[in-house]
Amino acid sequence: MKAHRNILAAALALGALASAAPALAQIAQPAIEIAPGNTLLTVTGEGRSFREPDMAVFSAGVTTQGDSAAAALAENSRAMTQVIAALKRAGIAERDIQTNNLSITPVYADPNRDAMMAARVSGQPYVPPPPDQRVPQIIGYQASNNVSVRQRDLDDFGTVIDTLAAAGANQINGPMFQMDDADPALDEARLDAVRSARQRAELYARATGLRIVRILSIAEGGGYYGPPPMVFARAYGEAASAPPPPPPAPVQPGELQMTANVTVLYELAPG
Repeated sequence: MKAHRNILAAALALGALASAAPALAQIAQPAIEIAPGNTLLTVTGEGRSFREPDMAVFSAGVTTQGDSAAAALAENSRAMTQVIAALKRAGIAERDIQTNNLSITPVYADPNRDAMMAARVSGQPYVPPPPDQRVPQIIGYQASNNVSVRQRDLDDFGTVIDTLAAAGANQINGPMFQMDDADPALDEARLDAVRSARQRAELYARATGLRIVRILSIAEGGGYYGPPPMVFARAYGEAASAPPPPPPAPVQPGELQMTANVTVLYELAPG
């Protein structure tokens, strides 16, 4: 009886392997075959192209404080409505304005820190508050609302920033310069990467007395690089009431660099 059980288990195992064979065949990669005496060479080529940006992305918003969460949010909503209206008047399309952060957080008082500051100002010895008064207390709330903005007319960018500050925005961060359509520039970088890989492969082949027979595989990698983002302004509390001084905030878009990388596997034969 035991022998019968062993035979049955072996049959089931063989059946499982047979049913899994097609799946394993699909996963397995075909082996690379090269002519006898030939060798393999893997090289990586990097290509670049440069373009002037035609779009800038930045964030703008308002931070307000109030005695309660409702009061902070109500004041924030009033100010943020003015900021969004100013963006639209400046020519920013509604599709290019998107809320990316809306938050309400408590504002705490730190009794221990306040006691230290009071001692420093008065010149008196520091006296820590009683243990039951050392826990930070909520003294108000802070509301923040920020939108992500796509600025498509870079000539007006400085004016838009000034307009936002005048409208009450007290958080302005950016810009990150971009291209609306980067594919042509990336394709140029890809072609440059392929040329670079070929030149490098030919160099190695000549140095070793070999010649390139064919390409066996190509793998692509790459990226899109621009100048680091600039910070125009970042402030907390109420926006300044004084009008911004002329001229508009200076903006230098600079130049974007697109890169592409290819890894190419060549077959080399004796020269």
